[in-house]
Amino acid sequence: MKKQSITAEIFSKKSYLCIGLDTDWRKLPPCVHKEKDPIFAFNRRIIDATANHCVAYKLNLAFYESAGPKGWESLAQTLAYIPKNIFTIADAKRGDIGNTSDLYAYTFFKQYPFQAVTVSPYMGKDSIEPFLNYADKWTILLALTSNRGSEDFQHLVVGADNKPLYQVVVERAMQWGSSEQLMFVVGATQPEGVAAVRRLAPDYFLLVPGYGAQKGDLEAVSKAGLTRFGGLLVNASRAILYASSDNNFDKEAQKQAQAIAMQMSYYLEKYACQ
Repeated sequence: MKKQSITAEIFSKKSYLCIGLDTDWRKLPPCVHKEKDPIFAFNRRIIDATANHCVAYKLNLAFYESAGPKGWESLAQTLAYIPKNIFTIADAKRGDIGNTSDLYAYTFFKQYPFQAVTVSPYMGKDSIEPFLNYADKWTILLALTSNRGSEDFQHLVVGADNKPLYQVVVERAMQWGSSEQLMFVVGATQPEGVAAVRRLAPDYFLLVPGYGAQKGDLEAVSKAGLTRFGGLLVNASRAILYASSDNNFDKEAQKQAQAIAMQMSYYLEKYACQ
């Protein structure tokens, strides 16, 4: 999916919501347990209920891998069911030496044809390049994450310029890939980080997790990160997926997604159209 297509979807739906299909098989409502594939049955109903309000779905691989071989089947079925106009992200956080990354890239761009995959930059350029070799696919690089542990390394001041490490990562990575193939992860719990990365990378999309259950500030993130081309994919997972555990869980998920999208519509008008 090209950058202009993502932008068109954002302004058509007036939403930059990414829904994390972090489907925990231990938390599924009783009504789907009778289904042949409870994970996919749950995801199908969530997608049907929310597709009009989001522009992306992000599937965190841990929730599918933990279910064993059947989880991978659920992943494949879910990916195939998502409407083609919606951006799909494999939240895999891969990154290894070149030949290994080459196979990871093949896995998530060919075997499971996602539009994007999250990667870790810790092993450097040669661990990222195999992902960037795929046309019309996206590499989403971890820069500044939303968890407390981000303080351990990502904020360390390094180099002659005394910059936080996450900013050095962004500057270096922009030499590897263009804004047509590379995005950055910046946590919603760190809006000052969103602003800093936006200054460094004005033309790049940012994937922003940590909104919803992690209490990220949507307006602060939107003000710091929105651009004329949208520029943000703000992720919410648990707040939508588990809005209810009753038989009507999909209706409650729809209400949550719609409410977030309505806020986003306002912030798009306020901050992206200036």
